[in-house]
Amino acid sequence: MSPSGQEFREAMAQLAAGVAVVTVRDGRDDLGVTVSALMSVSMDPPLVLLSLASRGYLCEVLLRRDRWAASLLASGQAAIASRFATPGRPSARHLLAGTTHHRGPLSDAFVVGEGVAALEAETAQVVPAGDHTLFIAGVLAVDYVNAAKQPLVRLRGRYRPVG
Repeated sequence: MSPSGQEFREAMAQLAAGVAVVTVRDGRDDLGVTVSALMSVSMDPPLVLLSLASRGYLCEVLLRRDRWAASLLASGQAAIASRFATPGRPSARHLLAGTTHHRGPLSDAFVVGEGVAALEAETAQVVPAGDHTLFIAGVLAVDYVNAAKQPLVRLRGRYRPVG
């Protein structure tokens, strides 16, 4: 017997996941979304996997724009995660006002500063998977790593610091 959507959602909420903001530049617009479905796939070559809801606008944009950035947030950045998770959010340019950020030199996407790490990626493969789309991407660059900071995680439907 298959679990209900609610049962499955509840079960998966028990698994802690890192929180990242994924951004992409689409012409003159900048888009971004908070994700907790970003993972390392391979060390050689360096690959990551990003899972996005197929009906989301960012997914639509990433199907035509190969290069994007992922900023792995630190424990003090829950407000940024919330801004990028809000439905109907404005341009990433507005969401980052007052926040340290810059454009990634290889992706031209915004990179959020002061997190635990940031990378730029280029989609190599797209895989439809149920109501989501998986983007397997080569890592073009690691913008920064700040191992002295604690990461922000999502657990049981809430953002939580580690430690």
